[in-house]
Amino acid sequence: MVTSAVIHQTGEPQVIQLEQSTAQTPGPGEVWLEQFAIGVNPLDLSQRSGAAPLALPSGLGLEGAGRVVAVGADVTNVAVGDRFAYATGPIGAYASARLYPANRLVKIPDSLSFEDAAAVLFKGITAQYLLKSTYPVGPGSTVLIYGAAGALGQIMVPWAKHLGALVIGVVSGAESVERARLAGCDEVLVFDAATLVDAVIDITQGKKVDVVYDPIGRVSFEASLNCLRPRGLLVSFGMASGAPAPVEISTLNAKGSLFLTRPSLAAHTATPEEYQQRAKDVLQAIDAGIIQPNVGRRYPLADAARAHADLHRGGLPGAVVLVP
Repeated sequence: MVTSAVIHQTGEPQVIQLEQSTAQTPGPGEVWLEQFAIGVNPLDLSQRSGAAPLALPSGLGLEGAGRVVAVGADVTNVAVGDRFAYATGPIGAYASARLYPANRLVKIPDSLSFEDAAAVLFKGITAQYLLKSTYPVGPGSTVLIYGAAGALGQIMVPWAKHLGALVIGVVSGAESVERARLAGCDEVLVFDAATLVDAVIDITQGKKVDVVYDPIGRVSFEASLNCLRPRGLLVSFGMASGAPAPVEISTLNAKGSLFLTRPSLAAHTATPEEYQQRAKDVLQAIDAGIIQPNVGRRYPLADAARAHADLHRGGLPGAVVLVP
């Protein structure tokens, strides 16, 4: 039997229910996967709560790792027994086994455990496109990264440092400062919308930063804009505090001809070729020691609701993984 976590309505974590089903036969271009680890990401919480709309009923999750059990017709890139991970849709990763498109699987080396793969691929690809495509960080760049002590921040900070940037990390509380420093931040600030801009001005000697990576949303949006140098870029890619309020286009002009973008992983992995290239870059960065997986907490799949509640409260030291 296959165990899956699904929702029939949006709301608090308690809407997540376990359901049983039977194994399915993969069709053309599909594989049947046995999963050993499942990554939990902030987007999952937004979809469960209704902040990011889903057609209901629905599974949850976009990231998993395990082995190929069966392949359908026309599948040539993977074989039965291959170790894999994935970090994009179709949704439904919260399951002990599932159907999945073969061309969206990423083969993983034996040196990378299933749990580490499920903890790092989604966040790694997110970091990769943010640092290399949304804004090409390089020597001399000055960047501001919110959530520097969190699971994504712990990947973005060392990767940005490797690329040559000066990194100012922002954390939610004093208890997270040391973790952000150990990740490689040059400076760490505890978030306070009233003081953040002055602190950034002081650190940069008045120049401000080239790019702000802001997954927080509503409560940080105005401060993030004000931390940017003229023609700087605000990357608003999350909504931990709710979606940012609408902004008048003239505001960007008044604050120094600023740029504003709202990117998504889906738009940066739309083709199998682009997806595989970004995943390859992540695996190479792991192999080179630039970034490393960090499983902060493991939960049985049956405790998916508790995992969502704990991730929402924050303060976890690394990525959250479900184990079927």
